[in-house]
Amino acid sequence: MKRVLFAVLSVALMLAAGQAAAQTSIVVAQDDSPRMMNPHGDDSDAGLQYFANFFDGLLQRKGAEGTLAPALAERWERLDALSWKFWLRKGVKFHNGNAFTAADVKFTFERLSNPEVSEFVNTGKSIDKIDIIDDYAVVIKTKDPIPWFANNMHQIFIMDKEDTESRDPGDVMIRPIGTGAYKFVEWVKGSYVRMEANENYWEGAPPIKKVDIRPITESSTRFAALASGQVDMVTGVPVELYDKIAANPKVEMVSKPARRCIFLALSNKPGSPTADIRVRKAMYMAINEDEIIEKVMRKHAAPVAQIPDPPTIGYRDDLKRLPYDPEKAKNLLKESGYADGFKITLSGPNDRYIQDAQIAEAVAKYLAKVGIKVELDVKPKSIFFPDVAEGKYEFYLIGWFDGTFDMGRTYFKLAHTRDIEKGYGELNGANYSNAELDKLLEATANMVDIDKREKALKELNKIAMDELIVWIPLHYQVDLYAVLKDRGIKFQPRPDRWMIYKEIGKK
Repeated sequence: MKRVLFAVLSVALMLAAGQAAAQTSIVVAQDDSPRMMNPHGDDSDAGLQYFANFFDGLLQRKGAEGTLAPALAERWERLDALSWKFWLRKGVKFHNGNAFTAADVKFTFERLSNPEVSEFVNTGKSIDKIDIIDDYAVVIKTKDPIPWFANNMHQIFIMDKEDTESRDPGDVMIRPIGTGAYKFVEWVKGSYVRMEANENYWEGAPPIKKVDIRPITESSTRFAALASGQVDMVTGVPVELYDKIAANPKVEMVSKPARRCIFLALSNKPGSPTADIRVRKAMYMAINEDEIIEKVMRKHAAPVAQIPDPPTIGYRDDLKRLPYDPEKAKNLLKESGYADGFKITLSGPNDRYIQDAQIAEAVAKYLAKVGIKVELDVKPKSIFFPDVAEGKYEFYLIGWFDGTFDMGRTYFKLAHTRDIEKGYGELNGANYSNAELDKLLEATANMVDIDKREKALKELNKIAMDELIVWIPLHYQVDLYAVLKDRGIKFQPRPDRWMIYKEIGKK
């Protein structure tokens, strides 16, 4: 009898241990995959969200609103127009046991300017010098005033100087060693990324002890994994499957209005049709955005009249979309000398944003109704974005939200006349150029007073959208997730859509 009881007890303990393990582990199917594990080599959201689990920045974004908060820097202060001081957190260790000090901060920021390992070269080049005050204090001085400098510190991840310099560069690319809430275990490209909790994390050990991320870009495969219980949750619920998935009683749907704006960028090359403001206005008014939201986005989007979202400095709540009016659009085309329309190519990605190719197709059809003949050129993001960076397009669909919550940075990147050496217009893929806008924008570059800056950026935003129609805004996305109810996962989406696993718990 004792042997039987012992056997039963052993089985019960094993089951309990298994349940405990299940309660502290999670398997997630994500709709994107990492390109590398070098935290400076990929500045895309897809890459940054992976890095943010292994590494820390001097600062971090927290909560539903993405509030800027301390991380490896306990506090920070702008000393003057060019200089920022950061007081560093003591007692923090990298995953290899090395102590975190100011030397690692200096090394990290100097590394940013190396194009062989960094896509943050412009940030690196903007820095004049880095002074180490002591092991736990640094002063970073920029060459020019950068009002949003601190706002971007959650995206610059600190690396271990000693470790990075001693390892083979190829190993640095595939094996991350940071101070983050999770330690790297294994990465099998195209299959999974495995991590385990850093029990000595400076912010406290995360509640989820083991995380397996399965990058599955194909939506039906991703949700087959959820339905079969192979994964606990999925990101990137496709809008066309939302109702079907939501009807499953075992699944909880989680949504978050996104900061990302989907819009159309246009060239204004002299002599081209789109150089005429009447043509730009006609194209804007020819697009039935309400119908795109209803039929293409299945109501999971919100119409917009500008690129920045409400938390961003420079957002205006009084900007309104131009009304959908195809007859007015035809009249404007006639007035501008294009009564019979014209030909234009609309480019865009087909694997980056929610329904991106379908949105492009809808836009082409609306423009065709007013006589504009559109040739579609949609392609994988791996081809599309390098072409944007090289300024190869005349008309394209793209998405954007600014991680610094500052509209000035948005306009410098997306609308300023291209000057790659200065870092202006680096994502201005249509080579839009307007001297008046450039002048207004450059006048804000040195504005560090928040009130004055906000007023100036709001005025610039109004001119850009009402008078110049720099872009044709479409909508803000809604981010959608699905979670198996019986897994007891406590999850709140972030405004930047990053999956930060230290923020996920159990109910």
